[in-house]
Amino acid sequence: MSSAFLSSSQFPIFCTTTTAVSATKTNRFACQASPRMSMNQATPPDQQSPNPKTILSTVTNLLWGQSLPPGLLISTVRTTWNSTWQLMMSQLAPSDSSGRYTRPASKFRLNPPFTLQNSAALHLYVGLPCPWAHRTLIVRALKGLEDAVPISIAGPGQDGSWEFKDSPISNEDRNILVPGKDNANGCRNLKGVYGLKRSGGYSGRATVPMLWDVAKKEVGCNESYDIIEFFNSGLNGLARNPGLDLSPKELKGKIGEWNGVIYPNINNGVYRCGFAQSQDAYDSAVNGLFTTLEVVEDHLTTSRYLCGDTLTLADVCLFTTLIRFDAVYNVLFKCTKKKLIEYPNLHGYLRDIYQMPKVAETCNFSAIMDGYYKVLFPLNPGSICPVMPSGCEHEVLNTPHNRESLSLVNKTMHVSVA
Repeated sequence: MSSAFLSSSQFPIFCTTTTAVSATKTNRFACQASPRMSMNQATPPDQQSPNPKTILSTVTNLLWGQSLPPGLLISTVRTTWNSTWQLMMSQLAPSDSSGRYTRPASKFRLNPPFTLQNSAALHLYVGLPCPWAHRTLIVRALKGLEDAVPISIAGPGQDGSWEFKDSPISNEDRNILVPGKDNANGCRNLKGVYGLKRSGGYSGRATVPMLWDVAKKEVGCNESYDIIEFFNSGLNGLARNPGLDLSPKELKGKIGEWNGVIYPNINNGVYRCGFAQSQDAYDSAVNGLFTTLEVVEDHLTTSRYLCGDTLTLADVCLFTTLIRFDAVYNVLFKCTKKKLIEYPNLHGYLRDIYQMPKVAETCNFSAIMDGYYKVLFPLNPGSICPVMPSGCEHEVLNTPHNRESLSLVNKTMHVSVA
């Protein structure tokens, strides 16, 4: 996920001229504004620079009028574009020989029991479009770690890198997170932060989320699941909600089982659809995705969350993909068989988690959609961002979900059996 827009401003052009003044018989230099570039005058039409689009349109009309371009030209352009697309996709989304997307492994990992020597000096780098970074923001919010772990929010640049700059995205409606500056190191982009690493530097991909060790000036971790496990259990001494356990011991087995289903088929599955570089690769990914969604939909008929009545890390991981599904993956990644809103249990489950305190504030749909549609050039060359689906609007996501009734049913069944 993850070129500056160029703008030009016309200013009056001043030229230095020599004027003879007979009274003093001396030459004086005077700055005179060229009349045609006056601040109050528009450039005459015959002196304006030609519009490249107009030139292209004129040439094509001369060559073949209103007819379609000749087949040879279409074939040449298609071949050139396909070759260029394959080249760009090989950098954006590495694939195997069959065209199946293979996600690069994270380079910096935390080892159990997920502790850092100086946990009071940590900084979290995230990007709002990224579902993997979104996981860390949700767990950080639910655990009450906002003060203990400050953040810097990067925005995607046109070249795919993560940049720090003031955000043009409004947050007037709710107190949502928006991109901004690097609050820990003052770097212009995330690659610069990774480059500060003391131990031999770093030349790999600069990805989010990334947990930064402020004291050591080192990358602590850039694997999202390691970070959320660490936030869940490794910082309880600093958390405002230390009693919340999103990975209780008795559910670790179930959490692992669900992660083993959700990650390859849904979390990474949508990317395997969108980044597929062959028809077979896409067909395989999309079938696995929707088969798994049907399995989860059926499971949620009688279970409030994946592991019963308790929200777990598995739910957090599933949520950050589901919240982007209709807005991004259904359209841009060709996950078109069904929209999430067509799954009553999954959509109710989505609303249930969205309505938990502080979760909605982590969901910036403007940043999410811009980060995909305006940046992933190989998938959307025109960079046109579609209108947000009505099902993703805050008012719709805040409608009652009634999933708490499933917890009551399960408890009643448990008492009856006992």
